[in-house]
Amino acid sequence: MTDTDSKPSLNFVQQMVEADRESGKHDGRVHTRFPPEPNGYLHIGHAKSICLNFGLAQQYDGLCNLRFDDTNPVKEEEEFVQSIMEDVRWLGFDWGDRLYYASDYFPQLYDWAVELIKKGLAYVCDLSSEETREYRGTLTAPGRNSPYRDRSVEENLDLFARMKAGEFADGSRTLRAKIDMASPNVNLRDPVMYRILKATHHRTGDQWAIYPMYDFTHGQSDSLEQITHSICTLEFENHRPLYDWFLDALEIYHPQQIEFARLNLTYTVMSKRKLHQLVSEGHVSGWNDPRMPTLCGLRRRGFTPEAIRSFCERIGVAKFNSTIDVVVLENSVREDLNRQAARAMAVLRPLRVVIENYPEGESELLEAVNNPEDPDAGTRQIPFSKVLYIERDDFMEDPPKKFFRLAPGREVRLRYAFFIKCVDVVKDDTGEVVELRCTYDPETRGGSAPDGRKVKATLHWVSAEHAFTTEVRLYDHLFRQESPEDVPEGQDYRVNLNPSSLETIPQAQLEPSLATAEPGARYQFERLGYFCADSEDSLPGRPVFNRTVTLRDQWAKLAKRQNHRKKA
Repeated sequence: MTDTDSKPSLNFVQQMVEADRESGKHDGRVHTRFPPEPNGYLHIGHAKSICLNFGLAQQYDGLCNLRFDDTNPVKEEEEFVQSIMEDVRWLGFDWGDRLYYASDYFPQLYDWAVELIKKGLAYVCDLSSEETREYRGTLTAPGRNSPYRDRSVEENLDLFARMKAGEFADGSRTLRAKIDMASPNVNLRDPVMYRILKATHHRTGDQWAIYPMYDFTHGQSDSLEQITHSICTLEFENHRPLYDWFLDALEIYHPQQIEFARLNLTYTVMSKRKLHQLVSEGHVSGWNDPRMPTLCGLRRRGFTPEAIRSFCERIGVAKFNSTIDVVVLENSVREDLNRQAARAMAVLRPLRVVIENYPEGESELLEAVNNPEDPDAGTRQIPFSKVLYIERDDFMEDPPKKFFRLAPGREVRLRYAFFIKCVDVVKDDTGEVVELRCTYDPETRGGSAPDGRKVKATLHWVSAEHAFTTEVRLYDHLFRQESPEDVPEGQDYRVNLNPSSLETIPQAQLEPSLATAEPGARYQFERLGYFCADSEDSLPGRPVFNRTVTLRDQWAKLAKRQNHRKKA
């Protein structure tokens, strides 16, 4: 194998960056930026962009800025600004002293707009938004020139200054670039540069009555910050000619815009507008609901930044849109938590077990491994006593052939404890099993029999005397359909909301060591999945637990069963 063969393959963005460095472009510099709009919380799709932009800067010993595209005061809030900074830091990235806002550049952007007016490349237009759309034409028909397109430079300068001064009503005038109304690219058909919007900005207050559009802000902000590679998602590909046009018309430093495919996940919607809708309509408890694809929701659910970074690296960077199976994300979380999550035992749906031959009023401590994947994790002591709880699903009175767990007359192993054998079943008046009577073999302490006999099942359990009761929440996909937005005509994605996306178990029984779990602490509940102490609702001595992910991909198993049924 040659050295070339052993090098990891590069994605197309890395290839472009390396080519630029080899040619000496930008003097070999790599300077990227992550430019979110502070109109909502970041989601898993943003994580891909964060990892790409900050990752390139790290890889090539460059810089990455955090810049807020805060040009729409109607939708933006300081709450979102703070949440975005928290999420970027949580993912493991730091912008140093390079925190910027598009609003920092409002004075310079205004001066550049005036410069374009003076060059005859911009004009004030009185068409309404509806008329502007009508004049723009279609993808197959060219647009028409605005009747205000040929205003003189002097008149445009006067009107634009009066727009800035707040003389005109919202929406009554715009400033437009004068490019080509017949262009096959509709983005070049005299796009709007400024609109009148008398709204209080979260940073500039009421200083401005006009605000620049994103297309007029994006490239110039990149230029001011000396960005070398302006990395955007694929929907901005058709905007790149406009990005280039503004920079060339102003004759200023010209970064390179590069587009990559955004992240789409099965069983998930990524639109900020739709996520806003889910929150405002109460379909979820908030932006940080553990069912949401937001980074704060995933964090509350127990996802780790390491897992999300691994996921972003695993799916790679492509030029074409595709949809990633959410299983890929869940598997990244499983792999990471398997290495780092402490083990514990919890019984979600308890069935009482009385060990008849265990001494009354006594208990003992047994040694349990904290994490078999981590030799430094050590062990812990778990109490064992006469009365235990096991999962109700781990017992069947009349079991089928392949059910190997507890049944009348059958012996099983209790994890880290003893062999027990069911000798009697207690039922209530309705015939429901409410208690099992069992015996234990004290010679099997630690889970093995001196005589070499084997059992086919190992069950988790807790001591009823020592366990504590708390709420556990089981989360499933928020949508029941793989493609939530594939709906019949006249309906929308909300018809695919999963009514079973949250199951609350109020009386789960957990081993006593979990009572001191700090908010955010992650565990593997043996045989049940990975869980996290909720950061919002946990109380001292009574943490509430959210299921992060199952131990295996339950949806894949379900699909496999369904395929078998179809073949049958």
